[in-house]
Amino acid sequence: MPLGRPFDGFVEQTKRVSPTCLIAFDRNRYSVPASFANRPVSLRVYPDRLVIAAEGQIVCEHARLIDRSHHKPGRTIYDWRHYLAVVQRKPGALRNGAPFLEMPEAFRQLQGHLLKRPGGDREMVEILSLVLHHDEQAVLHAVELALEAGVATKTHVLNVLHRLIDGKAPPAAPIDAPQALRLTQEPRANVDRYDTLREIRHAS
Repeated sequence: MPLGRPFDGFVEQTKRVSPTCLIAFDRNRYSVPASFANRPVSLRVYPDRLVIAAEGQIVCEHARLIDRSHHKPGRTIYDWRHYLAVVQRKPGALRNGAPFLEMPEAFRQLQGHLLKRPGGDREMVEILSLVLHHDEQAVLHAVELALEAGVATKTHVLNVLHRLIDGKAPPAAPIDAPQALRLTQEPRANVDRYDTLREIRHAS
């Protein structure tokens, strides 16, 4: 007798996503993509994870936090990707946005560089939004290479990313030659040798 489909054991609850894109469960809060703010979703509770579904589709999932102590305050678990739609509309929210503290270190370093100059908020948001269309690890690697090269700009990150996607080597970082390798005396053109060659050719 063939075995049936494995039992997908979960407890389902209906939750309403808060205006700040969070749902609450067991004293903790978990982020949901911004497009579902103020909307009902289905929360599927598994022993080790929480799966959020809406309109018959899986929206996202989080590892489930289990803390037996009832004296500690609840925690908020963010996924910074869930808030990209928010900062695309309001880039300034990136500066004080708690979800973006959870970004990989290279993204945070780039943010530190870009937010020091005018328009850096928008530029950073556009770089982060690349993960919506490209492999996130490729985008992260492009940012790391841009930081190593000392060129923390959106244009350079895009150039490196396209080279990575196309399978080409990224541009080499500029070489800072030590003083010992620099010329102490600039070479001078030997015009006498040129005149000698002209005389020989004319004589022949």
